[in-house]
Amino acid sequence: MNKLLSLLLLALSLTVVRAAEPRPNIIFILADDLAQGDLGCYGQKLIKTPNLDRMAAEGTRFMQAFCGTTVCAPSRASLMTGLHSGHCPIRANREIQPEGQKPLPAGTYTVARLLKDAGYATACMGKWGMGMFDTTGSPLKVGFDHFFGYNCQRHAHSYFPSYLYRDDRRIELDGKTYAQNLIQNDVLDWVRKQKNRPFFLFYAITLPHGRYEIDDQGIYKDKPWTEQQKNYAAMVTRLDSDVGSLLALLKELKLDEKTVVFISGDNGSSFSPESEMGRLFEQANNGLRGFKRGLYEGALRQAALVRWPGVVPAGRVCDEPWAFWDLLPTAAELSGAKWPESFKPDGLSLVKMLKGGAAPKREYFYWELHERKSIQAVRLGDWKAVRNGPLVPIELYNLKTDPGEQNDVAANHPDIITRMEAIMKSARTDSVDWPLRVVDTGKQKQKKKKL
Repeated sequence: MNKLLSLLLLALSLTVVRAAEPRPNIIFILADDLAQGDLGCYGQKLIKTPNLDRMAAEGTRFMQAFCGTTVCAPSRASLMTGLHSGHCPIRANREIQPEGQKPLPAGTYTVARLLKDAGYATACMGKWGMGMFDTTGSPLKVGFDHFFGYNCQRHAHSYFPSYLYRDDRRIELDGKTYAQNLIQNDVLDWVRKQKNRPFFLFYAITLPHGRYEIDDQGIYKDKPWTEQQKNYAAMVTRLDSDVGSLLALLKELKLDEKTVVFISGDNGSSFSPESEMGRLFEQANNGLRGFKRGLYEGALRQAALVRWPGVVPAGRVCDEPWAFWDLLPTAAELSGAKWPESFKPDGLSLVKMLKGGAAPKREYFYWELHERKSIQAVRLGDWKAVRNGPLVPIELYNLKTDPGEQNDVAANHPDIITRMEAIMKSARTDSVDWPLRVVDTGKQKQKKKKL
């Protein structure tokens, strides 16, 4: 009896210890248009990224981290909502005049709401693009305590803007100030203020998205390159230095081992390998096909690193696949938070994988995009299906033997094509906003007004 009592007391004490473990801070840095080939740790030779290379050495580098889909707003919406683009309320960029994008609908559940309800301080800095402040998609209405930066993604094309937003208040600028300086300062100030409580920071940094503007070309000033090439390289290195400053602050505040930091691009390279940028920087040097606005691997796979000293294995290179819609369930497990019973995320928790284990088991990954015609893709084990339009035949690739998607084997596997087609139908929810369109009818286009 005494032995049984001792075992029960030991089990109870372990439970109490686990319950008392502090919940980690969570930082997700989303770099706009950053590609795998931009970073030294992924093979880049010309652009210097020492801080991100060190982050990879101190954490885990992922070779198959997938975005929500391959343009800004729907990719970010997937990250925030835990839903893939067959269920996500935003499935393309849709502009609203005179400023903003189609908003997240009322009642949208987000990772910010999950963590705020669990007692986390929450903030978004950089670029939002999912609803202006007077709409249901305002960041301040979906779980964020604080916002600083650009709301409209068109406005974010200017790195020397005439205004930014602090929360929902417009802050007038002189048009000569490099916006990233202000955004970075706000990030560091906010983190300092949260050092004694758990926090979630969504740092949606605009670098290195075009327009390609920088206040200092730095080490690239005298390179025999075009001005655009110099600016782009300097923007990636500026991203790197700002991430380095944030990591240094965490160490200074003794939050280093209490904070899990993710960084990822929001879609693959924005450049064709044959472009001015692609030829110099070899952004397709990972051997993948495609780039932004397509659904081949070069558009879907991201430069993605995760660092959490003492928890995430250092120096690990992980080939296990995961996707943006996994963030919400991962944050829930890390924080101990619960989502409402009515909410059904598509994602799965990555906590075991982040700690060095295997990726969660799932049936498939699914993507769609409605920028022009509607396109779809499915990942089923090592099989990848791409349909570049509702009436276009499905292409099929074996990513294990053909990661560059060069050999369409659809004709040899009619059974797999049948299964893929069934998933393309069942994985999505029909929506009047996102019908499967053969071509762009022009109804979704609006005349752009200069901001």
